[in-house]
Amino acid sequence: MAEDTRAAKILDRLVKTDESARLGKMIKGKTVIVYGCGPSLEDDLQKLFKSGIHSKCVNLAVDGAVKALLSYNIVPHINVSDLDGDIKSILYANKYGCVTVIHGHGDNINQLLKFVPHFKGLLIGTTQSDPIGKIYNFGGFTDGDRSVYLAEKFKPRVIILAGMDFGNVVGVFSGVYDRIKKPRKLRMGKSLIEKLAKQSKTPILNLTSGGEHIIGVQKIDIERLASII
Repeated sequence: MAEDTRAAKILDRLVKTDESARLGKMIKGKTVIVYGCGPSLEDDLQKLFKSGIHSKCVNLAVDGAVKALLSYNIVPHINVSDLDGDIKSILYANKYGCVTVIHGHGDNINQLLKFVPHFKGLLIGTTQSDPIGKIYNFGGFTDGDRSVYLAEKFKPRVIILAGMDFGNVVGVFSGVYDRIKKPRKLRMGKSLIEKLAKQSKTPILNLTSGGEHIIGVQKIDIERLASII
């Protein structure tokens, strides 16, 4: 916990301005699609792109999922990352208008010091410890569930999950990860989304074509989604 606090203090020094108000303006009352890094991401993204639904929504990429969106020439509105995804894609999206929400914790202090000074666009800092200065704690633990908690915090109309499998297979866009810890983190992330779905007034729907059932989160297909957007 002490190292998490240290990371938050370092990130507070590196992030020059507080841009959190922009998130409210972007998200409130809108449909937010959260793109996870699961193995279903490519299929889900292809369906969303083909239908054009993505163009009517706020696109929020989880960490390395930004690389998949960029392959469709989609610059996400928001990217939530602890900087272990594809850093070139993360930096590129930020340069071209994506608000990057960087999470600091005890295990990524070196990445913070190495990469944060190279961001050209808007940054917001988060922590899993107590908020400090310009650094927020919106809830959640992994990049995936933290993205959903962040979206919910700013009162969207509905949250759509895509590429959020939470199974035993790790997606190709997950970047660097610990093979021992990753399954446990995915289980925790799924549990935290289930907890949020139970408490929140914001509907959370799951477009993910494969993966695990998320309690309290209704499955939806692309045709049904198109009819409610």
